[in-house]
Amino acid sequence: MDKHIESMIYTAVRYIFAIGVMFFSLFPLYWMFSMSLKPPIEWTSPDIHWWPWYPTVSNYLMLFFDKYTLIEWGVVKPWEVTVPETAVKAITNSLILSISGTVLSVFIGTLAAYAMSRYRAGGDYMFLTFRMLPPIAILMPIVMWLSTLGLLDTHIGVVLLYGLFPVPFVIWLMRSFFDDLPREIDEAAIMDGCTPAATFVKVILPLVRGGLAVTALFIFILNWSDLIVALLVTYRRAVTIPVQIGLYYSDIGHLYGIMSALGIFAIIPTLIFGLAIQKYLVRGLTFGAIKG
Repeated sequence: MDKHIESMIYTAVRYIFAIGVMFFSLFPLYWMFSMSLKPPIEWTSPDIHWWPWYPTVSNYLMLFFDKYTLIEWGVVKPWEVTVPETAVKAITNSLILSISGTVLSVFIGTLAAYAMSRYRAGGDYMFLTFRMLPPIAILMPIVMWLSTLGLLDTHIGVVLLYGLFPVPFVIWLMRSFFDDLPREIDEAAIMDGCTPAATFVKVILPLVRGGLAVTALFIFILNWSDLIVALLVTYRRAVTIPVQIGLYYSDIGHLYGIMSALGIFAIIPTLIFGLAIQKYLVRGLTFGAIKG
């Protein structure tokens, strides 16, 4: 076969494969977005509506305003499907719990990773084996402990879990960044009069800020999208977005439009966070990250 034709076929196959991967990756997002704009009549229709015939933003408004306000505004009719509770509490809880858990986890994990990298404290990567266990294997005893301590369905209880569960991942990621820094940097700072603590805060941390940003984003996404932990330890006061999505159910079945609207809204914080640290991402992902 002619080499030119062979090259064209190879290029065409690559493009077809790339388009196929892109389609399967983006189609769920498109379907969720289109569903969030559909009125209830199109959720239950046996016909497939690839795009809403009567687009509406009422699903998004139901996330923030109660039924009576929307009826007063004329957005929905009294007989139309609405939700008994807005998602404001779930959104607020998710932000507070995910950010607090991320800060706690990164703080503990970074200190531990530096100690392991520079002082060989805490052994090697054996701690990761505990994180490899299925969460459900260790969650039931933890639920009992939280219940005994009165921390079940509280913000403190969830923050503790969100802050401690990802610590092995933080250590794993951050240690690779610390290992890539020459020890001579620490020694030079100490010879200039810095204490070990000052060396860590003033010299080492600024050099790994890209790794810190990547690690924080990774842990935030883990906490933000968590369902299993939140489902087991919350039921009313500390409910998060993934749990709230599962609560949208009525006589006509799942409220797919409102569930999709909340799902689309849940993408926004991770998108903003990712864009905010974009300049650190490439450097962080190439600066010794994800190294065994």
